[in-house]
Amino acid sequence: MKVVDVAVGVIRQDNKIFVSKRAEDVHQGGLWEFPGGKVEAGESVESAMCRELYEEVGIEVTKQSPFMLLEHDYGDKHVRLHIHMIEQFKGRAHGKEGQLTQWIAIDKLVDLNFPAANQAIIDKLQSQTK
Repeated sequence: MKVVDVAVGVIRQDNKIFVSKRAEDVHQGGLWEFPGGKVEAGESVESAMCRELYEEVGIEVTKQSPFMLLEHDYGDKHVRLHIHMIEQFKGRAHGKEGQLTQWIAIDKLVDLNFPAANQAIIDKLQSQTK
């Protein structure tokens, strides 16, 4: 099975995390997610992160650092998530593609419905704030 590399941005500001809702007609549609997207052939994770977050939520990433690496098999798709903490950015994060978005406190992330692969991200964020 082909592995899909995905750049995932945990955009943090004032102890809140920016999340967006996946379109209903895509894989894992209707669930909340940390924004990002597929790393294209020949593209670095950092470049993909900058491109995807600009296209999806309209921010220009100025500082990012690796947060964790996860692999998850959904049965129909195997993903490798390169999760980076987005520490600084220019612009105002918003749903540039018309998707629902929100800033949410780290301890409230558990109240939202995320893809299974994202649970480890939430767990790590919450363990760091305790």
